[in-house]
Amino acid sequence: MQSCTIHHLEPLASRPASVREATEQTFREAMRHLASGVCVVTLCAGERRTGLTATSVSSLSAEPPTLLVCVNRASSGYATLAGSGVFAVSVLAADQREFAERFVGDAGLNGAERYQGGSWRVLPSGVSCLADSVAVFDCEVDERIERHTHAIVIGRVRRVLLGAASGALVYWRGAFDQLGWSKDEVSRAIGLFPSGGN
Repeated sequence: MQSCTIHHLEPLASRPASVREATEQTFREAMRHLASGVCVVTLCAGERRTGLTATSVSSLSAEPPTLLVCVNRASSGYATLAGSGVFAVSVLAADQREFAERFVGDAGLNGAERYQGGSWRVLPSGVSCLADSVAVFDCEVDERIERHTHAIVIGRVRRVLLGAASGALVYWRGAFDQLGWSKDEVSRAIGLFPSGGN
């Protein structure tokens, strides 16, 4: 029988020197290291359109297709979501950072003002989505679980759209970044390296 040697690795210098109590500040600091995809959650109630930027979107089940999104209960969008019963999740492409900033409120726009520009499509649910995003999920609210400052909203996915975007927008360490190339970068690369060239 062959013996097995276990090697103990030294901790990396960048790791924290001590374990700290989980306070609001230390929790937020630690969570900044969790890279997340960036989505725009769009909502409507009658003629009123609004939405929010979310990085806490996750699949829940493939059978039936369901996802969950965490929403701040104090946000203006949460009241609309609770009243309408439908929402759409647009997974943002690498070149859609402006929509992430617009729907998070950094641009100073509110409600329907956030929908200016871009290519929008109305889904069968009546909710608008970003037509050129990486993917879109058209959802009905299956359940809302309110805990502390946020609510876990479980969405039953009724329809999906798959885009042709080359890269995805991500959020890491408090800033937006990208995985893969944006459409503009792909176009420039194709111009620099034409098909069949060296």
